[in-house]
Amino acid sequence: MFVGHFAPAFIAATARKAPPLGVLMVGTQLIDFGFFTFALLGIEHFRMVPGITASNWLDLYDMPYTHSLFGTGVWSAGFAALVWLIWRSAAAALLAAAAVLSHWLLDLLVHRPDLTLAGSPPLLGLGLWDLPLVEKPLELALIYGALAFYVWRTRPVSPRAGWALGVLAVVLALVQSIDWFGARTTVVDASLPLTALFAYVLISALGVWLQSTRQNRSS
Repeated sequence: MFVGHFAPAFIAATARKAPPLGVLMVGTQLIDFGFFTFALLGIEHFRMVPGITASNWLDLYDMPYTHSLFGTGVWSAGFAALVWLIWRSAAAALLAAAAVLSHWLLDLLVHRPDLTLAGSPPLLGLGLWDLPLVEKPLELALIYGALAFYVWRTRPVSPRAGWALGVLAVVLALVQSIDWFGARTTVVDASLPLTALFAYVLISALGVWLQSTRQNRSS
């Protein structure tokens, strides 16, 4: 799961008291922001193992602080607290918390058993990465279905609305295609975490642009 993680943000952003779309998009990827930052710092670890799943070579063998359910809960609570401090809205904070938690739940669908409840066994994961003919259409349906829902529940207020939507849709397809079909390597260095972090920031920034061109129909 890569761009599919952003899907809950597009849905939540249509709620009347939701925080901004860009905030929710960061929330849906917050534990991966944390994981790849921790990987760069040597706090959590991954390796590349050819064939470990049919969809990618990621062996995520050490990520107790970000990809345990308890760890995700801590990130979720912290993010919700930050949103509450800024917007003083319990509804916005709860939506932000749900956005963060959605990441672990979607990972549970696709990961091989490498997720934990609190950093130790049992290892959890339903393994859809080993069923790419299921996982790939599911991911596309999630992200583009959620994007279509967002467009349906909002209306354009800028002549650039079409451009913002089109650029975001194309970038989502491009980065997901690179993730699926790009060259693979067993070398683990800073390039993969930095590339992932750049992609998350870019897509979230495009979400900010998109929201600036649209308004909820309920407003």
